[in-house]
Amino acid sequence: MVTKLALLGAGRIGRVHARAIAQDKRAKLVCVVDAVADAAKSIADSTGCAVSTIDAVEADGNIDAVIICTPTNTHADLIERFSMAGKAIFCEKPIDLDVARARACAETVSKTGAKVMLGFNRRFDPHFRAVRKAIDDGRIGDVEMVTIISRDPGPPPADYIKVSGGIFRDMTIHDFDMARFLLREEIASVMASGSVLVDPKIRALGDYDSASVILTTASGRQCVISNSRRASYGYDQRIEVHGSLGSIAAENQRPVSIELATKEGFTRPPLHDFFMTRYTAAYAAEISVFIDSLETGSAPSPSVEDGLAALALADAALRSVREQKIIPV
Repeated sequence: MVTKLALLGAGRIGRVHARAIAQDKRAKLVCVVDAVADAAKSIADSTGCAVSTIDAVEADGNIDAVIICTPTNTHADLIERFSMAGKAIFCEKPIDLDVARARACAETVSKTGAKVMLGFNRRFDPHFRAVRKAIDDGRIGDVEMVTIISRDPGPPPADYIKVSGGIFRDMTIHDFDMARFLLREEIASVMASGSVLVDPKIRALGDYDSASVILTTASGRQCVISNSRRASYGYDQRIEVHGSLGSIAAENQRPVSIELATKEGFTRPPLHDFFMTRYTAAYAAEISVFIDSLETGSAPSPSVEDGLAALALADAALRSVREQKIIPV
């Protein structure tokens, strides 16, 4: 059986998912939808699928699932619409920028029983998954502390920041999900600090470009997150988990993993400079896992509930910065 998919959104991430679908023999991209005709045509031409409309996709009983890669402010509406149409859904994070709206969307999903998977792609990075497996296998004992470093080479354009929901909902939200993934225990409190150290324009937009967060669980486990919109040396993505029997770490990745040793010392090539290249394998893996869930009938993960939890932590972090206090979750 071949799973038939419709792609909603033909932008940058839509193209990534279109390639992933094309590489999976269990799936077929039936059509693509985008308000920009040239963008939709480009994917259609490269994959052999048709250009369609939202209404046509909703009415087409042959389409099993939709991949939502549209702007964030459309996610909740589209999730609700296609869950009521009886289709499975893969949607890029977040569900919405507003927790109340996201919660209402989750209630609709629950009522319809639709399969919905959220696109927290970092869970599917092979290096981070290996860290989680070591934890599950008991290699480092009981998890006690997690450290997540996530720094971008440079800030996004001002027009993007205006609609992003801010650094905690846009950038740190990935780290909130990863913290829950590794701690394996819900967060009880959030303490955060935010600054503007990179670009004064970001302050004018009411956002931060540098942030630190401490998450604490009910049992006292801790996660420290370090974010920056500037890393002159490349895309900095590191994780360390400390446990009762030892620790495990996932180091930065490079396009070429070599080390040169000369009398001047040891040198290595630069890091990836873009999240699309750093997480290529993760993007492909998450689509594969989504198709797996449709074939086996298993519950998709990350779920809508995971999306809600990460968004609630983002809101708590922003409140912590503004009120300068620890926020219970």
